[in-house]
Amino acid sequence: MAEFKKIQMETPLVEMDGDEMTRVIWKMIKDILLLPYIDLNVDYYDLGLENRDKTNDQVTVDSALATKKYGVAVKCATITPNAARMEEYHLKEMWKSPNATIRAILDGTVFRAPILVKGITPYIPNWKKPITIARHAYGDVYKNTEAQVAQGSKAELLVTKPDGAQEKYLIHDFSESGGILQGLHNLDSSIRSFARSCFNYALDTNQDLWFATKDTISKKYDHRFKDIFQEIYDTEYQKKFQEAGITYFYTLIDDAVARVIRSEGGYIWACKNYDGDVMSDMVSTAFGSLAMMTSVLVSPDGKYEYEAAHGTVTRHYYQHLQGKETSTNPIATLFAWTGALRKRGELDGIAALQAFADKLEQASIAVIEGGTMTKDLAGLWEGDTPAVTVTSRDFLLAIRDELERRL
Repeated sequence: MAEFKKIQMETPLVEMDGDEMTRVIWKMIKDILLLPYIDLNVDYYDLGLENRDKTNDQVTVDSALATKKYGVAVKCATITPNAARMEEYHLKEMWKSPNATIRAILDGTVFRAPILVKGITPYIPNWKKPITIARHAYGDVYKNTEAQVAQGSKAELLVTKPDGAQEKYLIHDFSESGGILQGLHNLDSSIRSFARSCFNYALDTNQDLWFATKDTISKKYDHRFKDIFQEIYDTEYQKKFQEAGITYFYTLIDDAVARVIRSEGGYIWACKNYDGDVMSDMVSTAFGSLAMMTSVLVSPDGKYEYEAAHGTVTRHYYQHLQGKETSTNPIATLFAWTGALRKRGELDGIAALQAFADKLEQASIAVIEGGTMTKDLAGLWEGDTPAVTVTSRDFLLAIRDELERRL
C-alpha cells in the first residue's frame, strides 16, 4: 500500500458508534478506508447498547447536542431494545430508539435514497435515477391514542380552548356494534420544520420535490399539511427554486404512487409519517436491497446526521462471535461516512475531503460493477461479469485497491 499525505480536517465530525455486526464493519471501514488517508478529527460517542445502559442513555442526548454544535454527524446502526434484548443485555430499562431521540432533539427529517449500480436492475426497470423518500417523523398514528369501544358507547372529540371554552365533535355512535377508535394529532411547528427541511434538501441536492396527502378526504388534517407546505414555498422558497431550475409539486397520495411507478426517478418524495414508513420500505425493496440505501437526518437549520438505512445485522454478528467470516454488505455504512465527510468538507471549504469522499464512492461502485461483491448482492446480480462473492473484509480491501488507483 502506497504512502499518502493525510487529508487534514478542521471542525470535528461527530462519530456515533453502534452495535453488533455494523459495529464490527464500522471499525473495518475506518481501519482500511479512512484512517490511512484522513487525519480523522472526530467527537466520539459510543452508542452501543451497553454504554447507553451504563449512562442511562445520556450518551445519546450528548451525541445529538454535539451534532447541533458541530453540524455534521455519522452514525452506526444501533439496537432499539425489546423484551428479549432486555434479558440478553441485562438492561436497567427498555431504552428508547436512539434515532428517535436524536431526531427529536434535532427536529429533523429523514431522507432515504438508494445507491444505484449497473448490473443490479430495480424491480421497476424504468427507475433509472434514485428516488429519495422524505418521511415526516412526528405524530399521526405513531403518537396516537387508541381504544376498544363497547356497543352502545358514543365517542366524541372534546377540545378545551385556552379560555376554557369547550367544543365537541361526534366521532361515532356505536349503538349498533362495538368497535375501535384512535385519536391522531400533529403540530404546526413540526409540519413547518418538515417542510423547510424538505425544501432546503431539495435545493442542497438540486432535485425536484414532490409532496402528497389525501386532502380531498381529510379536509382539515391532511389539508393543513398541504396549506403549510404551500405557504412556506410561496413566501420563502419559490424564487430559490426558480433560480435553481427545480420544481415543487403537490398531488394526492394515490396519484403520487401512480406517478412514481411510471417515473424514471430523480426527485424527492415527501411523505407524512405513515406514508413515509411504508413507501421507504417499498422503494428500498424495489431498488434491490436495504443494504444499498443511504439515510440522512436533516434539521431545518442545516444540521446533518448520516447513517445506513438498515439495522445491526444480528444474524451475521452471532456468526462473527463464533469466529466465522461473514459476507455482510458494508456499502450503506460506508456511504454514511462518505456523505458526512463530503458535507464536512463542503462546510469547511476542504476540497480534498470532498474529492476523497467522491472517489471512495466511485471506487466502491466500480468494484461491484467489476463483479466483486457481498453475498446479498450476488443474488441480485445481472451483470455481464460473473459475480464473485467475498467476505466483508476482502470486499473492503478490494475497494481500497480501486481507491488507490484513483488517488
